[in-house]
Amino acid sequence: MVAAKKKPKPKKKEEAPMVFRGKRKESVARASIRKGKGVVRINSQLLSSIDNKYVREIISEPLRLAPEIASQVDISVNVYGGGQMGQAQACRVAIAHALVGFSGGSALKEKMLSYDRSLLAEDSRRVEPKKYKGPKARARFQKSYR
Repeated sequence: MVAAKKKPKPKKKEEAPMVFRGKRKESVARASIRKGKGVVRINSQLLSSIDNKYVREIISEPLRLAPEIASQVDISVNVYGGGQMGQAQACRVAIAHALVGFSGGSALKEKMLSYDRSLLAEDSRRVEPKKYKGPKARARFQKSYR
């Protein structure tokens, strides 16, 4: 007697995460959001494990504005470049964009814009390049005749 081969069960197709971006100064953050249990990770670290309380508050600000959505999704943020505060603010923008994009409604967008416009509008200011006749972008070398 020959044993019949079992067919492998088809795997559940996972939904691809939605990816959103946030920038601040030289920092760039990419947030991927998918259905889950409310876990937020920054560079593979849990949000609660960030030591600096002020940075943690900056990053979690959009999550406090949308607690009903934030508890139903997992957010993973990869951030690079710049300093600690620039990275925190880039994460904040990326998470806010992700929550608004995931919810699909304009009510959350209006709520965030009325709370703080910089949650969704990126800061377009950048560092001005240094010029050749001075030590910095605008300063000029001093002349001494005596």
